[in-house]
Amino acid sequence: MPFRRILVIEDYEPFRRLICRELRRRSEFEVVGQAADGLQGVELAESLQPDMILLDLGLPKLNGLEAARRIRRLAPGAKLLFVSQESSSDIVRETLRLGNGYVHKECGKTDLLPAIDAVLAGNRFVSSSLSFREDTESDAPCRHQLLFCSNDGVLLDALADFIATALNSGSAAIAWITESHRDSILRRLTERGADVETAMKRRTCVLADAAEILDPAGILSTIDSLREAATRQGTQHPRIAVTGERAGRLWMEGKPDLAMQIEQFCNELARSRHDVDVLCLYPVPFGKQDDHGLNSICAEHSDVSSR
Repeated sequence: MPFRRILVIEDYEPFRRLICRELRRRSEFEVVGQAADGLQGVELAESLQPDMILLDLGLPKLNGLEAARRIRRLAPGAKLLFVSQESSSDIVRETLRLGNGYVHKECGKTDLLPAIDAVLAGNRFVSSSLSFREDTESDAPCRHQLLFCSNDGVLLDALADFIATALNSGSAAIAWITESHRDSILRRLTERGADVETAMKRRTCVLADAAEILDPAGILSTIDSLREAATRQGTQHPRIAVTGERAGRLWMEGKPDLAMQIEQFCNELARSRHDVDVLCLYPVPFGKQDDHGLNSICAEHSDVSSR
């Protein structure tokens, strides 16, 4: 397992010591910093840029939710795992909109390390002792992911994986791709076992041109049509995969305001339509981290990663 740098934000010193002791049981984990309040935690997150942050909700000076909102802008690459005594489903749901998992303090001894492993592997974790159920529509977390791609091959593979996963499970997908990438995407989808031609005929898959101007009302209508089409094919609760290159291309062309408009729409879409999963693809940023409002764009997503 690769080496991981972890920041702990917890105001209750005995429990903070317990967390750090558990982390030191694993040689691949390094506690790079500790904070006893939310403001200090945000400052350390920005300066240290850790791989993962463990944070409480009831923090002095700045509560955990607000600290997480700021951290997402200032340290977008960090995974966020909440560790708190709160058990309300509404609160857990909100933490999952901002972070990657939730450990109930009563189960901290048994759940902490498995939760960290799950989150670092790209999965969500919620302590089983809670009544919260992630698989219900009302409890579904916002899934608006951002993936920085190191080259075109990585971008095309990510697009194909995301679309094929939806189609192969009986769900539906809509993607905005550049015309020059269309043939490559179709080939990759076929290699992944996705019958994309049949899906397009049945209207469970739409491959649109990334150059077209996006129409929010039209997108919502298309999503409803995709859902109905998948349901007609026998899938009881289909999910809709929404992805594309357009926002990333606009950002790369020096048009961050237009990219942000798309991201804000996608964020609201993922929050309001609980059966929608959004994946946004950007080129790997070069230069300063905040070029072209990149931190603000990262903050619109529930998860940020790179390949």
